[in-house]
Amino acid sequence: MAIRSKGIVPQFDSASDFSEGLALVSVGNKYGYINKTGKIVIKATEDMSALAPFSQGLAIVRVGSVYGCLNTKGELLENVYFDKISNFSEGLAAVQIESKYGYINKSGQVVIAPQFALVDRFSEKLAAVKISDKYGYIDPTGTIAIAPQYEDAWKFSEGFAPVRVGKRWGYLSKSKAVNIQPIYDGAFDFSGSLARVRMGDRWGYINHQGSPVIALQFSFASDFSQGLAAVQIKQKWGYINSTGKVVIAPKFEIAANFSQGLAAVQIDGKWGYINPDGTLVVKSKFDNAGLFSEGLARVQIDDKWGYISRTDILEG
Repeated sequence: MAIRSKGIVPQFDSASDFSEGLALVSVGNKYGYINKTGKIVIKATEDMSALAPFSQGLAIVRVGSVYGCLNTKGELLENVYFDKISNFSEGLAAVQIESKYGYINKSGQVVIAPQFALVDRFSEKLAAVKISDKYGYIDPTGTIAIAPQYEDAWKFSEGFAPVRVGKRWGYLSKSKAVNIQPIYDGAFDFSGSLARVRMGDRWGYINHQGSPVIALQFSFASDFSQGLAAVQIKQKWGYINSTGKVVIAPKFEIAANFSQGLAAVQIDGKWGYINPDGTLVVKSKFDNAGLFSEGLARVQIDDKWGYISRTDILEG
């Protein structure tokens, strides 16, 4: 018996990953949000541009020269307009008024007054903010939790945040001390208890104690996702496990992170998908391909985007 496809045929000029049951697509200069059957359920009005995917029930859209928030009914929050708005995270979104940044809640109320030179989104109940020429962290009330003292700072993940001291990067823990000394040229989020770091042009991974558990040996490296990380070895991409063992040989031109048990890879200029064993379960036939999100992945054939279904792949 033939399996009925749960995908969406390529028909859009642009498409985003699914988020909260909806995906942003365009046909010509018209934008809207589709559900998982491909039906447009929210149409953007002509004065809307620079739309974003939904995050925590709201999507950021530009209306004329300012930004507002669109709910899942397709309604703009009343009287919520700013020079810029970021996606919501932990119930708050960064906003810009003239040259200063603050935060609003999901009702659009300003809960942390615009006062910072730059800000990041909240993660683990802290957000990096720039005051004068240094970065520190605030809590959701706007109170300074970690004094501004760093040249640069990123969000927290697994209790640690990359911070730059002088020209080098290390990691700050929530104990408010630089637990992992700033010796790296680049430092990134922890994922699966490991963080990728760079010294010169070599990449490797450290643990929460700052110990190098996978030597700096790769030309490039990605974050761990579902127990595997894509790494570049001699111009080809493969995957390693958390011990640093190569478990999928470096044979791809490009390799993306695993998501929902599958990863997009490029072979001979075309994209397909592999499983964690390295088996090509979707032939490399797409001109572009995204991560699986909520059971669907966006794919491009010629100049049109559609979606393939994870269920189809597993049942096929």
